[in-house]
Amino acid sequence: MTSHPVVRLLYTVLLSLVGGLLFNLLHVPLPWLLGPMTFTLIGSRAVKAVRPSWPSWIRDTALILIGYSIGLTFTMTTLRQIGHQLPTMALMTFILILLCCLLAWIITRLSGLPFPTVLMGSIPGGLTQMVVLAEDTKGIDLTVVAFLQVVRLLMIIFCVPVLVFSPMFGGDSSNGAAADTVSAVVEHAATVASTGWGVVALYAAVSVAAALLANRIHFPSAYMLGPMIITAIIHLLGVEGPALPAWLLSAAQVMIGTYVGLLLKPEKLQNKGRVALLAVTSSTLLIASTIGFSYLLTKLHAVSSTTAFLSLAPGGMDQMGIIAHEVNADISIVTGYQIFRTWFIYFAIPPLLRMLFRVMKRRKVQQQGV
Repeated sequence: MTSHPVVRLLYTVLLSLVGGLLFNLLHVPLPWLLGPMTFTLIGSRAVKAVRPSWPSWIRDTALILIGYSIGLTFTMTTLRQIGHQLPTMALMTFILILLCCLLAWIITRLSGLPFPTVLMGSIPGGLTQMVVLAEDTKGIDLTVVAFLQVVRLLMIIFCVPVLVFSPMFGGDSSNGAAADTVSAVVEHAATVASTGWGVVALYAAVSVAAALLANRIHFPSAYMLGPMIITAIIHLLGVEGPALPAWLLSAAQVMIGTYVGLLLKPEKLQNKGRVALLAVTSSTLLIASTIGFSYLLTKLHAVSSTTAFLSLAPGGMDQMGIIAHEVNADISIVTGYQIFRTWFIYFAIPPLLRMLFRVMKRRKVQQQGV
């Protein structure tokens, strides 16, 4: 019985839900992502009688939901902000990625880990997204990538709110644009609340179709990028899409966290203490550098220090948007910068990394030949 697929799946669901509920009760950040990840990681090793199972289609379903949710954030207001500050967004994103490459090279030199793996774990593209990209890239150690991304994510979640509410930033706003933006968000939410089932069915159908088509043509991160693109296009055309309820987003996090937890192989992580120390150090340097970049942004554009910092902080757009709302920062600018970096990483980083890895592999073969 313990080897039956249904039993294995139910056991995995139990582990995930217990982990999510416990982390939620303990007020751990991202409980429905990190809880299932932790408990399935432990449960798959603590209990040998039942081998956990989590079919890939469950993860793909979660990616469609996440892709839709991200695509829905792409509004005309965000598009105008991106168009207005596009050169600066491109410059800041490029500098941030260069800094991540430098930190990855330093970690590689000090830890002995492969540079491609460390680089994938250092790029601030989000835990879920970067794990998906890492899984799609050959020769990447998924355990190291997830470990580095989790450390960075936790430090961002804990450090950014403390910094924003500190005297260093004070939560000030450069103008009244934030209030107008908040009003627009409230009005948008009211509009979405009245959305009919026809629009819901439309978005559901096109999201699934876009995911399947993107997968068919071997698009990178197909089940997330496909829905993201088609949702953004339809939303920009004026068809208001319904925001996903909190419980459904939590369910998507459970699906992803469980999948990642079963993929992790911590026993294969060498020099655990040194790698952990380097991960914390690199994340600290990344946050400190972001503070410096935000000061430069305030000189280039008439934005507050809080808005600038949240715009450039290497965290998720949802977390940064929530904090921006709390401190009266300009949400449209924060969202614009976060979305630009997210989309740039999704579309530009995978081909650039593959090209870099091919060059490194070719050079290694040439050196071995010599």
